[in-house]
Amino acid sequence: MGASILVAAISTAFGVLLITVTGYIGAMLRGIPVFGTSETLAAIVAILGMLLLAVAVYVAAIVTANTFSTIVAGRTRRIALLRLIGASARSQRAEVARQGLVVGAIGAFTGLVVGTLAGMALVAVVDRMVGQDVAYTVAQPALLFPAVAVVLTTWAAAWAGSRRVLTVTPLQALGGTVEPSRTEVAGRRGRHTVAIVFAVIGLALLAGGLALGLVSPLGVVVAFFGGLFSFTALTMSAAVVMPPLLRLTGRLFGRSTVARLAAENALRYPERSSRMAIGVVMGVALVTMFAVASESVKALAAVSSGGEVDPAFAQMLDSFSAVMMALVAVSAVIAAVGLVNLLTIGVVQRRRELGMLRALGLSSAQVRRMVLLEAAHLTVTALAFGLVLGVLYGWIAAQSVLGSVPIPPAWMAPTLVAPAIPLVPVLVVVAATAVLTLVAAVVPTRLATRVAPVEALAE
Repeated sequence: MGASILVAAISTAFGVLLITVTGYIGAMLRGIPVFGTSETLAAIVAILGMLLLAVAVYVAAIVTANTFSTIVAGRTRRIALLRLIGASARSQRAEVARQGLVVGAIGAFTGLVVGTLAGMALVAVVDRMVGQDVAYTVAQPALLFPAVAVVLTTWAAAWAGSRRVLTVTPLQALGGTVEPSRTEVAGRRGRHTVAIVFAVIGLALLAGGLALGLVSPLGVVVAFFGGLFSFTALTMSAAVVMPPLLRLTGRLFGRSTVARLAAENALRYPERSSRMAIGVVMGVALVTMFAVASESVKALAAVSSGGEVDPAFAQMLDSFSAVMMALVAVSAVIAAVGLVNLLTIGVVQRRRELGMLRALGLSSAQVRRMVLLEAAHLTVTALAFGLVLGVLYGWIAAQSVLGSVPIPPAWMAPTLVAPAIPLVPVLVVVAATAVLTLVAAVVPTRLATRVAPVEALAE
């Protein structure tokens, strides 16, 4: 549960910093004569703050739900034994939900304290950097909002992630970790239908937000909900969407016995693979989205201003870009914690399976290579998918919020630009994801393969 507490704490601190940063930028704008009376820019900053806070809470909810789903799958035998001696499925699910509430409360309180202190330090540093004393108070009641939101979403995510408890039967006490097979996943027609509906709504809202963004900054609100609906659809249908992509990626790793076994393992239990893959997709898409949005905002400002941005506005844009890159770092940490947590739990829970493979003749080195290849399948597939989603979301976000806003001195509007993709952040994302996956897969696998096959099979 330590990783889940860390996710809740980081998400709360992230929300507190977002409120602080957007409030500070608004106060800074009011101090610039050219923009001080612009209600549009003030509204844009406030809207962005709320939307980015919602993104942080949403990401934390998905990471927590996936974590609890993985944990519950690993507790199948224990839950079944409790069912066998009379415990009800609902009481077991309520226990998991209570754990989620406690995790959320501890994490939120920690994040609130750390985020407030970090916000105070950040405001002092930026004041010195820009050479002015912006009248802004960091400690305010609004900072409680992200803390409350994270507690509630962590509790709800734990409840949603523990839904599998209801399907565990007492007979499964004889087995180990149980994941739904391909046949079971394919039979969830109701879930897939909802995912398709969400996807259609999401794509329509993304297109509508992009079009509305050429008329009003409120287009970003429409696009935001389009992003939520579309990514929720992807999350719900990941067990169907990801396996075909993983199958294509598997062909890149050759036809050796270990490579074929790794490819088949990634497909045998699609829900387990998709949980890990969607964590990578979300992290990569999130970081890429912020980076592309920041770069595209600069491109839009340059076009709208006629190629020469007002110095005061340029300074504000530079500050905004610095803030966005800081948010990229925080978002990356949230996603990274979730990814490492899921991969580590997944490998540890497979000790019995890995012990069986060693009993059948595979060496410890071959088992480690197999797990590493499985992680590589997930990483390559999710990286490519996440980069595409991140570029799309980031460009739509920037275009929908600034496409209709005239920038001095040319004051041209509406403006439309191609996605601006910063090369360095993208390369950093690729390298960091590869390293994280390697560490998260190899270290627990080494520990698991040190256990004798007979001992692993007895678990």
